[in-house]
Amino acid sequence: MSLFWRIFLLNAAVLVAAGALLLLGPITVSTPVVLTEALILACGMAAMLGANALLLRLGLAPLQRVTRAMTTIDLLSPRPRPEVAGHGEIADLIETFNSMLDRLEAERATSSARALSAQEAERRRVAQELHDEVGQTLTAVLLELKRVTRHAPESLREELAHVQEITRGSLDEIRRIARRLRPGVLEELGLVSALTALTTETPTPRGLTIRRYMEKDLPQLGQQAELVVYRIAQECLTNTVRHSGATLVELSLRRGPGGVELRIHDNGRGFGDAPEGAGLRGMRERALLVGAGLTFGTGPTGGADTRLLVPVPDIDVPAENGSA
Repeated sequence: MSLFWRIFLLNAAVLVAAGALLLLGPITVSTPVVLTEALILACGMAAMLGANALLLRLGLAPLQRVTRAMTTIDLLSPRPRPEVAGHGEIADLIETFNSMLDRLEAERATSSARALSAQEAERRRVAQELHDEVGQTLTAVLLELKRVTRHAPESLREELAHVQEITRGSLDEIRRIARRLRPGVLEELGLVSALTALTTETPTPRGLTIRRYMEKDLPQLGQQAELVVYRIAQECLTNTVRHSGATLVELSLRRGPGGVELRIHDNGRGFGDAPEGAGLRGMRERALLVGAGLTFGTGPTGGADTRLLVPVPDIDVPAENGSA
């Protein structure tokens, strides 16, 4: 039965019941109206309106749930779908809304995968050009400076040596940037070695300490999942160094309930009430690509606390045997 006919029949039933009471009941209306009769009519009208409001509330309650879902839905934070309740057009509307969410999430996942794949390809290209073009050019400049220094007058050798140090520092920085753009150690040595290198090579301000805890014998996650874990850890460490004002960052990789958990916690200012920026939303998109759960919160002692759980089927959670 359609929503129109449901509401129409409910109202008709209330009005017919009220008319039957007036026609068949002992209630009469005098002229002029007696106070008791006015009170009876007022009570009857209030009962009719109350019954009508209750019936409409019950009939339209599923629509209110769908409205709340529409205003709070976030495709980067999947939540349970609204329960299909009601009859006729209302149930069809909720089913259509849930189907629309499924389609939007699938399309977003596909487009995000393509965008992130293109981003990784561009990073590899830039890293390769930095290594092959800029790196080789700086290496040639450094060798030429060494040759010139050997034949330069004594008064210029100190200045040329200083230029060599600047060039050598620039070459090291170019190589570090290339490694961050394309983590070759992740492909060659695995996730634990890549995260170890990341925590070691991340430039930290004075007073900031990075501690890491890596559990042994972790299950294989797959190339894409390992890249997601690495990029999220990289983004978290970068945000901590730039914005948190923390003095301690702890990075751990261990078995969690149903998968492998990456946790990064600092003692800085935390996330606060600021809206999510492109960095956090980018991390959510990466996590969705591999079906991982990503949460941002505050640790027991304050600061930002980020947890990423990558699902692994049939994983057991043994006692902790991590290594730092």
